[in-house]
Amino acid sequence: MFALMAKRMNGRVSFVMLAIAVLAFACTRSRTPDSLVGSKLQHKKGAAVASSLDVRVDDGVHFSLRVHNDGDRKVEVTFPSGMTHDIAVLDASGRQVWRWSDGRLFTAAFQNKVLRSDDTLSFNESWHTPARGHYTAVARLVSKNYPMEQRVAFAIP
Repeated sequence: MFALMAKRMNGRVSFVMLAIAVLAFACTRSRTPDSLVGSKLQHKKGAAVASSLDVRVDDGVHFSLRVHNDGDRKVEVTFPSGMTHDIAVLDASGRQVWRWSDGRLFTAAFQNKVLRSDDTLSFNESWHTPARGHYTAVARLVSKNYPMEQRVAFAIP
């Protein structure tokens, strides 16, 4: 009799545990685009780091990578070495034709940059010997805790 009762209880407990697990999984996976927008707005009240890349073509190609703290709390951006960013240029077939960091040496020391609310880190680099063609600039923030990448297509007439 006790064995039959225990078997029924185990079945009920297993069913309840399974139902809880399914419900928990569904709650974490059922995010609609509206709920994602809401969470982005909530995130902005804390630490919200965003990046942008501008490309200007004149006597060469000039890149400006900006990292901005859109949140209301300070953010500490951590870098594993002296290299904080990198910029590569890809041709129309996707091959790399130029990289800012090529031939440069960087310290092996960790470094941190603090961004207070509305602070911006700016990295400005130039490519002086471009050939005519269509390209894509790929800029990366080489951060351990806020890695970011931006891509911008541009042309050299």
